[in-house]
Amino acid sequence: MESLRKNKSLYIDQEAISALGLLKANLLYPVTSLMNRSQTVEVLENSVIDGKTFPFPFILAPAGEQNHDVLSFSKKGEKLDLISHNNEIIGYLIIEETFEINPRERIRQIYGTDDFSQPGVQETFNRVGKIAVCGEFELFNDKTKDKINLIKDAQKRIGAKHTTAFMMAANPLHRAHERIVRQSLDKTDLVVIFLLKPYNANDLNFNLRYKTLNYFVENFLPTNRVIIIPLENSYIFAGYNEVLLDAIVAKNFGCDKLTIGQNHAGVGMHYDTNANNKSILDKLIGINIDIEVTNEYVYCNVCKTLVSTSTCPHGQHHHISYHSDSILELLKIGLLPPAVLIRKEIAAIILSELFPDRFKNLEKLYYDIMPVTGLLEQHSEKDFYIELMKLYQTTSLS
Repeated sequence: MESLRKNKSLYIDQEAISALGLLKANLLYPVTSLMNRSQTVEVLENSVIDGKTFPFPFILAPAGEQNHDVLSFSKKGEKLDLISHNNEIIGYLIIEETFEINPRERIRQIYGTDDFSQPGVQETFNRVGKIAVCGEFELFNDKTKDKINLIKDAQKRIGAKHTTAFMMAANPLHRAHERIVRQSLDKTDLVVIFLLKPYNANDLNFNLRYKTLNYFVENFLPTNRVIIIPLENSYIFAGYNEVLLDAIVAKNFGCDKLTIGQNHAGVGMHYDTNANNKSILDKLIGINIDIEVTNEYVYCNVCKTLVSTSTCPHGQHHHISYHSDSILELLKIGLLPPAVLIRKEIAAIILSELFPDRFKNLEKLYYDIMPVTGLLEQHSEKDFYIELMKLYQTTSLS
């Protein structure tokens, strides 16, 4: 990594860096470069470039007075150092063209609205500047291509003919997630779970979510047929176009199928002046990937198992739904969610990290209320939560 600045500087945040990494690794094809003014106009007209769908212009327009001044007075051919949030040079860009944009219009292109009360709109608006820049660029030490090789190696190792992608936050990983992954393994050779790395501090941190997902894969799935790929969930994946970007990225990673839930952003019905009852998926042109929309899964207290809402004959009053935000709320206040919602081992991992050293005398508490062999053993908080859940599941006195 370079440490001395010789050129003008352009300051970009981690979201922009991750998006540029996707572009550089050819994971946003048909887009192969930062768009200039004419390409921007073309994509705005029909959301197509070179006969293939791309939902909005892919441009770089970082906010900030210093960035605005640099772009206002820079000329074609000048080299700009790309500077990260921690003030390090992470790459460079050679200017081909700069042009003005309307930040509010840019927000509408991404989210389908410029209503600041909508999640993410205000935050994204604050990071968009009024001048876009395009040109050849380079990122130092970018590892995006390594992720492509991980998938290729896995496909080659098992001779996979079909690869299915999931875009998953696992925030937290619950029983319905598990069911959908298992169901896909019955229909495909290799499952690639793209674990989204959002920039929302209110979520479980990425490392914890990766730990729980990896635990599930390592202990309950055929490990040679499932691979986890971290994917930074930048602003370009926001809004009603999210599923289109998901499909494009999954295809370029080497997957031939994308599985999404009914509640995936953008899958709901939208209406235009030409036709009714059209899904956003109908706008996907020239991207050869099969998209499967799974049914919603619930726990039915009559069927006594996880069921699809499309096949269960019992009404909603018999159904327990899997809402990640509600399960997460239980975990954040320190409650152990029922095993019907989330696997006890997963809940134990999360709670032991959210509330470290929670118990004053863990060993005494463990031996006082748990069945033990009589041998003195060391137990972790994770062990305690798992055994506690087993007590919750004891029903003879209920």
